[in-house]
Amino acid sequence: MDISAENANTINRFYRAFQEKDFKTMQDCYADNAHFSDAVFVNLDAREVRAMWEMLCKAGKDLILEYEIINVDDKNGEARWTAYYTFSKTGRKVVNRINANFEFANGKIARHKDDFNFYTWAKQALGTSGLLLGWTPFIRSKVQKAAMTNLEKFMAANK
Repeated sequence: MDISAENANTINRFYRAFQEKDFKTMQDCYADNAHFSDAVFVNLDAREVRAMWEMLCKAGKDLILEYEIINVDDKNGEARWTAYYTFSKTGRKVVNRINANFEFANGKIARHKDDFNFYTWAKQALGTSGLLLGWTPFIRSKVQKAAMTNLEKFMAANK
């Protein structure tokens, strides 16, 4: 198998596992020195990103996920995915459209960056406060801090 095909296989394996909430397979797709970042979880190391996917899979009772690979080569990959779920803190339905960029090392994900429109997400997940203030750095910072606090608590409880 050539390297591009191996990397495409890793992306497929990752998202298929996510669809099945199989966090162990998702975790196995990452290199030991992996980094992850998105608008909510910023600059996670490999240990944190593995815990994040476990936490999200366990919490995402009604998660439905669709994805497509846009481009992949011997070093990088790009995918688009859409998550349909209920935001647990507010009980509000969310449809989040995400562009994912990957860097690979030896068939594993070394860097993973997800980009999505935070304001669009905040309007859905947070309701009126998201509509009125979701575009502000204050709300983004508040959501990031809450997400990291939840992740730290999850990691402490699941050592």
